[in-house]
Amino acid sequence: MEKNLNITAIIQARTSSTRFPNKVLKKINKKTVLEIIYLRLKKSKLLNDIIFAIPNNKREKKLRDFLKTKNYKFFAGSTDNVLDRYYKCAKKYKSNIIIRVTGDCPLIDVKLVDDLITRFKKSKVDILTNHNPPTYPDGLDVSVFNFKSLFSAWKNVKTNFDKEHVVPFLLKNSKYKKINITHDEDLNLERWTLDEPEDLVVLNNIFARFKGNFNFSWLDVLKNRKKFPEDFMANKNI
Repeated sequence: MEKNLNITAIIQARTSSTRFPNKVLKKINKKTVLEIIYLRLKKSKLLNDIIFAIPNNKREKKLRDFLKTKNYKFFAGSTDNVLDRYYKCAKKYKSNIIIRVTGDCPLIDVKLVDDLITRFKKSKVDILTNHNPPTYPDGLDVSVFNFKSLFSAWKNVKTNFDKEHVVPFLLKNSKYKKINITHDEDLNLERWTLDEPEDLVVLNNIFARFKGNFNFSWLDVLKNRKKFPEDFMANKNI
């Protein structure tokens, strides 16, 4: 583990999703989606901290209470300006390298995360992604950037879209050095995220195959995708 660099996963989460309210607190194998993300990231060899970045409003009381019950670290910030929420969260926890994860990705893969952190540190870029363009299944998206770049984006961003989505400003601005990691096979049409009720059916099917183990690899899921295609049918129309 790095002694001089504070490497922080910041997971943005809210319960007020319009398409699927409270989705981050839905249960898979008796654990909430946020618990699963936390448990999977805790296996990282490189992360120093895991923080949930949530909106600071009354509607998120249930989420705040849940995080307190689990003793998870969290930061409550701007509801709509997620970039501001990220910046102030990273500043508070003195993060040097930030890994952006969203609260609707229970299949986030810790080996992939550690690999991207290692590549980021070697590459001397401002931001490293695996989704610009995407070749991994939807639900494995990771962005890695340094605090200097986050501060620069926070200071210079203008549009509401860029404030709401955190990384587009860094990705489209030529002054920032960037790298995108791609998978050999283009799997971006695989849908392993949680955005609709049908996605929860698929995720329940995926986790059921591992019989209570929450720390399998995304490549294990891919093998099951080929062996048990019926498990992945529920969200095919989305």
